Amino acid sequence: MLELSMARPEELVKVTHALSTELRLSMMKLLNTRRMNVAELAEALGIPVSTAASNVKVLEQAKLIETELLPASRGAMKVCRRTYDDIKIRMNAPELHGSDLNRCYEIEMPIGSFIACEVAPTCGMVSEEGPMIAEDSPAGFFHPNRLQAQLIWLRKGYLEYRYPLELPPDAQIQSIQFSMEICSEAPNYDPDWPSDITLWINGVEIGTWTSPGDFGGRRGKLNPSWWSDSGTQFGLLKTWCIDDTRSMLDEKEISAVTLNELNLASRSYVDMRIGVKEDAAYKGGLNLFGKRFGDHEQDLRMKIHYL
Repeated sequence: MLELSMARPEELVKVTHALSTELRLSMMKLLNTRRMNVAELAEALGIPVSTAASNVKVLEQAKLIETELLPASRGAMKVCRRTYDDIKIRMNAPELHGSDLNRCYEIEMPIGSFIACEVAPTCGMVSEEGPMIAEDSPAGFFHPNRLQAQLIWLRKGYLEYRYPLELPPDAQIQSIQFSMEICSEAPNYDPDWPSDITLWINGVEIGTWTSPGDFGGRRGKLNPSWWSDSGTQFGLLKTWCIDDTRSMLDEKEISAVTLNELNLASRSYVDMRIGVKEDAAYKGGLNLFGKRFGDHEQDLRMKIHYL
């Protein structure tokens, strides 16, 4: 989800400008269903390729779509994909000055920095440079080199992380959110391989997302050259958010758990666990991506908004 605010007018203007024409809105609608190259967009909309290319550039500059160059029969083609499922605009954000700008506490945790885990084969982890542990070896998850991991997979179990909570003493937390690139874990890859993936914060179950599959068929944008085409390639960027009234997954309510139940004020840290429960309806495992694998250049991101 893309979050926009009146407190960041430059970003807001760029995005709203990109969405200000029917042509670019039509492009976004086409990209809702599948990836398309510039020529395909031009043909679907009945416009010249040059016109399609210039409008794709506007959407790309606003970070509403991502593009990559792929080999074609004649040279290369620019393939487009939509970046966000939802856009949220805060119209009532107060005007911020000076130190008041620091009302968002954000920290990224490397995916290998888990403090506890329970894993079962198939499982493994790799770094940007290559394999790190023997495949299907749960014992390898306790090796100190795990901090270098950029892709971790497991068929069942969980990974748990601890984030420092460094807020002003008088801070009033408004929301906490975690975002990550994630998908199911199938042999090689399988886009039709559902998995119930659950998030916990400070031991409280927040909600479960059913990943539709383990994604491949084209290379992840960030994957190193040594990674095989036959393996998992990319995931989906998912965001869990908890506020005073409910818990949401990508802006859709997923449970009635609220901030009050997380006991954040009594701790100097936040524990986050991601995993597949023993009694899950779909035990399809999980793949967790670091900032050097998959499609999204980020680790496990925690963001806290406060007054």
